[in-house]
Amino acid sequence: MTTQTLQNTAQMRRSIYALDKNSPLTNTQINQIVEHALLHTPSSFNSQSTRLVVLHGDEHEKLWHGTADILRNIVPADDFAATQTKLDGFKAGAGTVLFFEDTDVVKDLQERFSDYADKFPIWAEHANAMMQYAIWTTLASANVGANLQHYNPLIDDFVANQWGIPNNWQLVAQMVFGGITAPADKKTFAPVAERLKVFG
Repeated sequence: MTTQTLQNTAQMRRSIYALDKNSPLTNTQINQIVEHALLHTPSSFNSQSTRLVVLHGDEHEKLWHGTADILRNIVPADDFAATQTKLDGFKAGAGTVLFFEDTDVVKDLQERFSDYADKFPIWAEHANAMMQYAIWTTLASANVGANLQHYNPLIDDFVANQWGIPNNWQLVAQMVFGGITAPADKKTFAPVAERLKVFG
């Protein structure tokens, strides 16, 4: 794979909200992408603290039905129609990847390397973010649309109870994926000169 191919793939990775269940990849192929990222994404001290759950089909829809039920008790009734429309858009996708961090792994590192204790939660977030990016970009390369959501911690208990998630797995993000029915909006960029310095 050339540098240009990698850069073109990075450009393809966008937040796609218009999704349907007609993913160009099979469930097995999606699972293989997720597993590959799980194995090959770096982490500090090789901690491998990220945990993943993939929800396909009916299980994916359960997530967004449950999320709607939770938010219905929080969002004012007059404003809930917009929230429901957004959640229906997620439910229309083919599946969701749930991202977690294993807090037991982080605590163990904090105890064994106390000089860096305050850094390990931050580094775990870095590893999780890289995992999200690796999966998202690979999905984009296969023309699978995706967007990233953060309904945690509101849905943490529901997710844990529904899918038997261990207490030490902390929910971090939810990535919805599926077939693309409309492209992402045009992306705008802040000036590079304000964000990049090069010396030498």
